[in-house]
Amino acid sequence: MRFFHLSDLHIGLKLMNRDFSEDQEYILRQIVTMAAEQKPDAVVIAGDIYDRPVPSAEAVDLFDHFVTNLSETLPDGTIMIISGNHDSAQRVDCFRSVLSKHRLYMIGMPPRTQEEHIEKVVLEDRYGTVNFYLLPFVKPSMVRQIVGEGENGNGLSYNDTLHRLIGRECIHEKERNVIVSHQFYLPKGTDPDAVERMDSEIRTVGNIDEIGADVLECFDYAALGHIHKPMTVGKDTIRYCGTPLACSVSEAGQEKGIIMVDMAKKGEVMTTVLPLEPLRKVRVIKGELKDVLKEGCADYVTVILCDKVDFDVLDLQDRLRLAFPNLLEIRRENQVKPDYIPVLGEKEILDPFALCCSFMKDRIDVEEEDAYRKILREVVNVVNDMEG
Repeated sequence: MRFFHLSDLHIGLKLMNRDFSEDQEYILRQIVTMAAEQKPDAVVIAGDIYDRPVPSAEAVDLFDHFVTNLSETLPDGTIMIISGNHDSAQRVDCFRSVLSKHRLYMIGMPPRTQEEHIEKVVLEDRYGTVNFYLLPFVKPSMVRQIVGEGENGNGLSYNDTLHRLIGRECIHEKERNVIVSHQFYLPKGTDPDAVERMDSEIRTVGNIDEIGADVLECFDYAALGHIHKPMTVGKDTIRYCGTPLACSVSEAGQEKGIIMVDMAKKGEVMTTVLPLEPLRKVRVIKGELKDVLKEGCADYVTVILCDKVDFDVLDLQDRLRLAFPNLLEIRRENQVKPDYIPVLGEKEILDPFALCCSFMKDRIDVEEEDAYRKILREVVNVVNDMEG
């Protein structure tokens, strides 16, 4: 059994208010091309189809083209998609039963009643059965009716909720089992603050959404979404594939790709990362202005200037935008410090005019000195009257 593991498409994303649709269309076509080459039996997308719960018409159209092309490329394949925390679960769930008859499973809502269970898709190969459990993003309040409450009637934590929810399922350990989930899983005992998170991710205060990855141990492979940086969670078969495109400057330089999973008989799982090459990279270029300008390109660029001299701001922006048509932002590493010395000692306090002169340096003409003194006296008198 071969399948592609993808997640966090974030269709409709704007990168610092820059339209990202051309880049997303390019990478989605690349995914379809790889599907044609590798011929997976299934494709799973572990949540965050869109960047917002109510996507634009253009974003919906792009996703429609992607799924249509993927289905035509893999006429005998199965496509399984769950909702993430960025998606509207109800919208993803629309026409769920109709689409499943065409081997397209779009699961937006988790089980909500005692009679319901995690959606299970059963596929067959020469080694037997592979069970795919499709669990969309879950908040404890969404499944409170079936997982119950904690002590004193309090709601359960994310960790306890997912343990109880998955624990309800009758998982046949002799068969091969895959879970597709969109949550924040960590190896037990790991400090969540030690995990590198990307600027494009939504994080909870106090990391209340963390879940112990021990709950996934009963699965042969866990196809996870939610974390934007590719990473394993304790072992190679519990993985976040990351975003197919960098969604923030914090992801600059990351290698993005599809995880291709090959499952043989029970216990034999091999993973391969198929690299994805973006239309335009997200880059951070750091250095002095003269050196930075030499690296002009069409990539999405954050420039960090290290010059210690000041610039004409308008001219600076024009020159950088000419070199980098997709410039995202300009940062200064060494902000120009004031060249006057603040006086703190009580005996050394300067009078208002002397302080003004130390700040203005040579910009006060001798002929204007009397006028400046008069203005400062008036300001000081007004301030004193207000404080009195």
